Amino acid sequence: MNEIASNTAYPMFLSPLKIGSTTLRNRAVMGSMHTVLEHLDDSTERLAAYYCERARGEVGLIVTGGYAPNKAAYIGPGGPIMASSEDASAARPITQAVHEAGGTILLQALHPGRYAKHEGAVGASEIRSAINPITPRRLTSDEVWQTVADFARCAGLAKDAGFDGIELMGSEGYLINQFLARRTNDRDDEWGGSPENRMRLAVEVVRRVREKVGDAFIIMYRLSAIDLVEDGQTGEEIIELAKLVEQAGADIINSGIGWHEARIPTIANMVPRGAWRFATARVKQAVSIPVMAANRINTPELAEEILAAGEADLISLARPMLADPEFVAKARRRRSAIAPCIGCNQACLDNIFTGSICTCMVNPRACHETDLVVTPARQVKKIAVVGAGPAGLALAAQAAERGHRVVLYEAANEIGGQLSMAKIVPGKEDFYDLLRYYDDRIKEASVEFRLGTLADAREVAGGGFDEVFLATGVTPYIPEIEGIDHPMVLSYLDVLSLRKPVGDRVAIIGAGGIGFDVAEFLSAEVPDKGKETEYFLNEWGVDTGPSIPGGLSPDGFKIAPSRRRITLLQRKTTRPGRSLGLSTGWVLRALLDHRGVNFITGAAYARIDDAGLHFVAGEEQRMLEVDNVIICAGQQPKRGLHDELSEMGVMTTLLGGAEKAAELDAVRAIDQGTRLALAL
Repeated sequence: MNEIASNTAYPMFLSPLKIGSTTLRNRAVMGSMHTVLEHLDDSTERLAAYYCERARGEVGLIVTGGYAPNKAAYIGPGGPIMASSEDASAARPITQAVHEAGGTILLQALHPGRYAKHEGAVGASEIRSAINPITPRRLTSDEVWQTVADFARCAGLAKDAGFDGIELMGSEGYLINQFLARRTNDRDDEWGGSPENRMRLAVEVVRRVREKVGDAFIIMYRLSAIDLVEDGQTGEEIIELAKLVEQAGADIINSGIGWHEARIPTIANMVPRGAWRFATARVKQAVSIPVMAANRINTPELAEEILAAGEADLISLARPMLADPEFVAKARRRRSAIAPCIGCNQACLDNIFTGSICTCMVNPRACHETDLVVTPARQVKKIAVVGAGPAGLALAAQAAERGHRVVLYEAANEIGGQLSMAKIVPGKEDFYDLLRYYDDRIKEASVEFRLGTLADAREVAGGGFDEVFLATGVTPYIPEIEGIDHPMVLSYLDVLSLRKPVGDRVAIIGAGGIGFDVAEFLSAEVPDKGKETEYFLNEWGVDTGPSIPGGLSPDGFKIAPSRRRITLLQRKTTRPGRSLGLSTGWVLRALLDHRGVNFITGAAYARIDDAGLHFVAGEEQRMLEVDNVIICAGQQPKRGLHDELSEMGVMTTLLGGAEKAAELDAVRAIDQGTRLALAL
């Protein structure tokens, strides 16, 4: 065992792995992610900085976002392509930067097939995806062979550009995966029909790529370990494909989980950590080359557990590498807290889906390495930060780490603000880790922390502070409804923070993010400790056996109805939950639908009395007999201290909910706190 691994709690995770003529320094892989940086004018500079920071953080292997092997393979207009010598030259600064930082990097070759968002989309068959309005044109047999040649050319150009290898994207429902499944392949030629014919494209791509690049170049094939769609591959077919891919020349098999159109969550925060390791383990047992586990693995402890169990040889950490580029270095040192990926998707996937630059709630510097540069403070200042919610914590930690003297006031007896409410919502347990991370970080940075202390205006004004930042948060907005002070009425704070008892018949006023969180909290059945994955897979109808197409149970979903009768109401006539994230909102809506939660839109509230909640919906006057009415109708900023200090002539800066309380937006709050700290 090497010296690094022998002195760590993670001997497997941090041990080297030899792949052909290349030795990876550990088993951690920065998995592929689209970032939208690829579409910018200064993409090369920003991508180089982005990948380089992770290489300096000691990750063993980096995989880029997807590059198109030909023009038909663009996901949308423009984007990264590796189809000419000019493309290779443009990418060379990226590989040089990573190598100078001691890293190893692969280029991912991705053909979206019917997922392409342009009129030139092609596919195995003319079968449109439910998530794309464009119907693909069926590739001719000659065009399929040309596509094979294009993948090989892409690999050769990647080698010319200095990449150490290539990842061939054969999962998530992209083109190669589309040829593999009957769902999307109704061909009757050499590329369709029998499993052997449907596997031909994947095998030929690997074989031709190996012929093109020689033995020393790493070939990683990303295989769909479970499709999670109707008429998908069986586990037996997937195992056979893995064997054929190995024989064709692949060095590593990476695990992809589910297609993008699957109606089962695969990476959202409500998916238990390591839920899909069974699918990776099944593949590993069938081949002799290294196999990589992926999806909802976000701690070195879990990575070590999977490796030690012999279920995988490598661990893909895509979003965790956004959250903390020093993930591996910190795991080795065991001194600094690792910033956790909490699976929220709010700043990464949700940004990408709207064409915005990918970043991270926990780490706003992700993909902004060239403009959010951390430097020591030029002039040390004494700074007061009032409020230890997400905005205040981010500001206090970052400012202190730069060398400023920071005093952090928090009236409550624990840190977190709104984050402390989120952590108790089923599926958001990762927020506990986020709070532990901030607690460790402010301690390491020597922040003077005054917990359980309500900041006094005179004390702050006379404290000799050079800067005063108020992250004092929000209070629930209480709408003007007759009877709003009735004993049955509770606020979301009463439910999530004070844990006041709630009856079996509940009306929730407000169907935004907080309303959904409260409905989830009140309707979810919490599985026994250690049974989370078993419960999740059963609930979503996942069959772990090897013979079921797509891995979907014939019995379908088994989401238990709520023991409570819950009605979620909103004034707007739009679909409830429109403000929820694109990648997680559909999951929450599906869960609440299956649990029997009722949604009412266009509600005009009349009064609350002993009989219940009276309202008008459309032309109809209605009444809900309820035990409790829970108010989730928005927030108001808490600015009392700001007003007091202003009257005393003290200049302050508002941030987080205290500045803008329209939505509880932790992404904005942490980003704002970080940017203010870096500007000091």
